[in-house]
Amino acid sequence: MVKNSSSVKAFWLSFLISGAAVPLGPIAATAQIQDTSTPEVALEDSALPTATPDAALAAGKIEIPQLAAITAETNSAVDRALPDTDAAWVNSALRETDATVDRALPETDIAKVERALPQTDAAKVDRALPETDATVDPALPETDIATVDRALPKQDIAIVDRALPETDAATVDRALPKQDIAIVDHATTTPEITEAIGELPPQKLEIANSPQSQQVAEASKVDDISSETGSADDLSIQEDAAQVTSVSQLSDVRPTDWAFQALQSLVERYGCIAGYPDGTFRGNRAMTRYEFAAGLNACLDQITKQIGGSTGNLVKREDLLALQRLQEEFAAELATLRGRVDALEARTAELEANQFSTTTKLNGFAWFNLTGAFAGDRVRVEATNGNAAPLDRVAGRDPVTNRPIVQRVDDPEITFSQLVWLTLTTSFTGKDELITQLAVGNGNSPANQYTSTGFFNTFGTPFLDQTAGANPNEVILRELSYRFPLTNSLQVVVGPRINFYRYFDNNKFNFFVDGASSFNSNNSPLLSATRRGAGALALWDIGRALKLRFGYLGESTEFLPTSVFNSASNPSQGLFGGTNTTTAELTFSPSNRTNLRFLYSRSNIQQIGGLIGSPNSKPLNGVADDGFGGRLGNATANTYSFNFDWSVTRGFGLFGRYGYAETNIFPKTNRPDGTIKNQSYQLGVAFPDLFKEGALLTVSYLVPFDFTGGRRFLVSGGGNGGTQYEIEATYYFPLTDHVSIVPAFYAIGNPNNFDNNPTIFVGNLRTQFSF
Repeated sequence: MVKNSSSVKAFWLSFLISGAAVPLGPIAATAQIQDTSTPEVALEDSALPTATPDAALAAGKIEIPQLAAITAETNSAVDRALPDTDAAWVNSALRETDATVDRALPETDIAKVERALPQTDAAKVDRALPETDATVDPALPETDIATVDRALPKQDIAIVDRALPETDAATVDRALPKQDIAIVDHATTTPEITEAIGELPPQKLEIANSPQSQQVAEASKVDDISSETGSADDLSIQEDAAQVTSVSQLSDVRPTDWAFQALQSLVERYGCIAGYPDGTFRGNRAMTRYEFAAGLNACLDQITKQIGGSTGNLVKREDLLALQRLQEEFAAELATLRGRVDALEARTAELEANQFSTTTKLNGFAWFNLTGAFAGDRVRVEATNGNAAPLDRVAGRDPVTNRPIVQRVDDPEITFSQLVWLTLTTSFTGKDELITQLAVGNGNSPANQYTSTGFFNTFGTPFLDQTAGANPNEVILRELSYRFPLTNSLQVVVGPRINFYRYFDNNKFNFFVDGASSFNSNNSPLLSATRRGAGALALWDIGRALKLRFGYLGESTEFLPTSVFNSASNPSQGLFGGTNTTTAELTFSPSNRTNLRFLYSRSNIQQIGGLIGSPNSKPLNGVADDGFGGRLGNATANTYSFNFDWSVTRGFGLFGRYGYAETNIFPKTNRPDGTIKNQSYQLGVAFPDLFKEGALLTVSYLVPFDFTGGRRFLVSGGGNGGTQYEIEATYYFPLTDHVSIVPAFYAIGNPNNFDNNPTIFVGNLRTQFSF
């Protein structure tokens, strides 16, 4: 008889399945109440605050004090014929207008420039001057050196805003002003500097080879040192650069620029640029202006440190002049560099002040579940009290026929529930992990209304539509384990509550966060008797394509009452005397798109009330006795499982599993021992990035528990010999990086292995939040 409200519920369920709900949560994950879990990670990037270049430059620029008056003996002056290299170079062609001087040349100082100038005091240009150019006396006085960019001192020496190198060569690597006029002013006075170098205020800056935030050793883009464009993003901080002693060792720096020569002189005197051991900044390429600015900044720091702390070997005047010009030329790059460093330091300080812990990272997951189920007719269940809550149902046999007692149940109501997991991941060495996971929830999925005894939280139940502990809204410790490396390829996991599904039976398209979403899909229904357990695991990465997992776990499950279950912490049973599982898994990955997993599990199953049954009896689902209502002792079981996922293309994948198990029962009566055989299999297709990057649609067909032998021992779960099957579809759709919606639809045929049961339809709309 169908309830009058079934049509209304069917309407609401179809409405729910269609996705008409308020969108609310992507995730990464960890475990399950009944079955699964994998490690989850959540990392945030946040933008760095921006510092203004002017402010940063003002804070970092060295102010050059006035030096004592420089006499003719101390000036970098040349009042003699310069050697062959004493040429003032101009890389741009002079205009066709006459190059003038601001004094009257001697009457004899007239000559066409149609020949090479004398080797001494030669003013060279990059092209032949036009015939109409003003002439220059071929025999200018030896001291009349043509100058660039400013008036010469009285001795008429060629000065280019810096001290000339020992060869007295004045080199200019840029164009002269548009007028291309070389001016000689005999009336120029000597520059005056009023303060001594030793009185410069010290600045607390580190030298270039110190791993501080101001040291920059790499740029991500290639550009000419003379380029006027660049970005602060071209810089990266390199802490372990090796010290070099000469710019010439940096083979990717062009030696033709005046800036190179100036920096070369500074580096060779003060040793203030860091590079890589091979003498390059990054391969065979030119430095960018930002890389050069980083080196200049290092020299500024080093020289400032010497000024502030030295009692002898003071910085030379010409070096300060060179630094001043370099600062002016690279003012924008220095400001950007220092602004970036200031921003990084501010951000680091903010993170240190507000971080949860220096050793522990907190990740959280929250799920909202809106779920409905209907069958259109009453469903047969194997239980003595069909009106009881699913977890309170008890199996029994008819005293006359010896067959399992069967009841019928009505459709459930639509539910709205929640589940929250909080995971604390602590590392003491950077290579180890202490995992502490708390959970709370209040879900009891409507599909559980249709289950026979022992099938609770199996078919038709969304994995995340569950409670966390034995009681709703009870905060429990779901996982507590410690993972550490023994070698580079071997890790060990120990703990009083290790999550079996964090390490075994994983599948790319069956992951409960974004893949197939029911209990029977997330992991094999035949694994494991100890979903969470106390013990140890060994994780050995044999090679890129081969991994081996091995472990032993005694029962310690958060959703089972300790008074009856959780044998590992019970002194009368202990780690080895109650329910426990030994599992080995070999994973073979012939490519990065294919994974093949082979599992074997040996289980010792503790009898509860003389029966072997769920929730601690896997691979057996249901309840078994001696076949006549008699009591059983503890059982043993062997499970063999195969699991694969294959990304055929970027937008299409295949996945599935097969499992076979035998459970050996030992009656306490005079009945003979027996074996219950069952199998489970699944085949599905996946469509990654469907309609949106990060989305995933999975569709699968599965048989969760097909009993192929020993059905006579089942007091619940065998049905009338039919085979239950399920068709599932789940679509994971990320709204943001932290919020996703996941509609899912299940159709369950022959539920409870009764081939005369109506088909059950389940719809679930899940909203996922991660933080």
